[in-house]
Amino acid sequence: MWERERVSEKNVETLKYCVDGPEDAPVLVIGPSLGTTWHMWDRQIPELSQHWRVFRYDLPGHGGAPAHAAASVAELGDRLLATLDGLGIQRFGYAGCSIGGAIGADLALRHPHRVASLALVASSPRFGTADEFRQRGVIVRTNGLEPMARTAPERWFTPGFAAAQPAIVEWAVQMVRTTDPGCYIAACEALAAFDIRGALDRIGVPTLVLVGAEDQVTGPAEARTLVAGIPDARLALVPGASHLAPVEQPAAVSDLLLTHFSTGWQQDTSAAIPVLPHVAAPAAPTAPGAPIVPVAEIPPTTAGPGPLTPAPDDRYEQGTKVRREVLGDAHVDAVNEAADAFTEDFQELVTRYAWGDVWSRDGLDRRTRSVITLTALVASGHLEGLAAHTRAALRNGLTPAEIGEVLLQTAVYCGVPAAGAAFAVARKVIQEETTPPR
Repeated sequence: MWERERVSEKNVETLKYCVDGPEDAPVLVIGPSLGTTWHMWDRQIPELSQHWRVFRYDLPGHGGAPAHAAASVAELGDRLLATLDGLGIQRFGYAGCSIGGAIGADLALRHPHRVASLALVASSPRFGTADEFRQRGVIVRTNGLEPMARTAPERWFTPGFAAAQPAIVEWAVQMVRTTDPGCYIAACEALAAFDIRGALDRIGVPTLVLVGAEDQVTGPAEARTLVAGIPDARLALVPGASHLAPVEQPAAVSDLLLTHFSTGWQQDTSAAIPVLPHVAAPAAPTAPGAPIVPVAEIPPTTAGPGPLTPAPDDRYEQGTKVRREVLGDAHVDAVNEAADAFTEDFQELVTRYAWGDVWSRDGLDRRTRSVITLTALVASGHLEGLAAHTRAALRNGLTPAEIGEVLLQTAVYCGVPAAGAAFAVARKVIQEETTPPR
């Protein structure tokens, strides 16, 4: 078993990676979860590397990788392909956990000729709601990664495992603490925008959908949505596991991956298997937990969602997208639900003109537009919109301290009473939005 760690500090288009296994074996790429490093797969390497040349990578800013944030899942996929291209790797199997699974699914959709087989671990066609991940970004921007680190064990592991394996719990916490906050926030934004529910039937490779039976983050319901939509997919539930099933139940996960990639690999004789050079031996993986026997795979259903609808370029559709990104789904849904025949034309005007035209222009970034909007609302006395736009300012990257500076500036030019009232509104919103979860 061999390992190599490579990263270019100058090239932001590639990823930090390591390689294990025989030089002449087919390549299996393995992707990590948000807040983890490639070491989350340590327990699978001894077995997988007997059959494949296993390529693992770190997300930007994770595990000491250069902190070049990526704006989308597709951009992460492009950087992965650029890294593989540099090694001469054209066709590969792919297994990924959580956001790592999202990257694999995206590659299978955009570059189907590159992916020979796919395993989606603790993954989903859409991760929660956009509001949830943008809210997480606000919390990290305000409080750092400590709130995410503190709550990682309960998100990633079952209570029994966390109690029995304190060393692994501490390892997990330290992985999050050492992640670059800006890259973590960017990954949250990428997940907020990720949604392939309408494209699942275009994934054309054999796919294993693997999920911990007790996963509360992306659980069996999300897994079944993937299986229902992907034509050639199988579901595997791993009992006694939560979100990081490869860490919690390594024997079961290794067995399932070995079976899947040994039987579900689409052959492509047009691309030769590349040879990678010998490398140095890795550190010993964490001692495995008690092995279990995985449950049988469940055959897929044949019905799936319809084909992906091309993104419309209409100003109303663009305005709806931007409005939701800035103000949040909850706010926009509430406005839409409150609209009636008398107000619907006004809401359409606002969506087209304010959000589809002005907010969508490239001349100013969203941080600057939020500063201007907060100032204008205070100056005009329209504090009824200040709460929503304080939330928007936080989502657009302003810190509470910067919002305070904006309101101090308005006190000079718009009047102390107006600014005082604005401070009261903004303080309440900031407390609500930036209080870490317990």
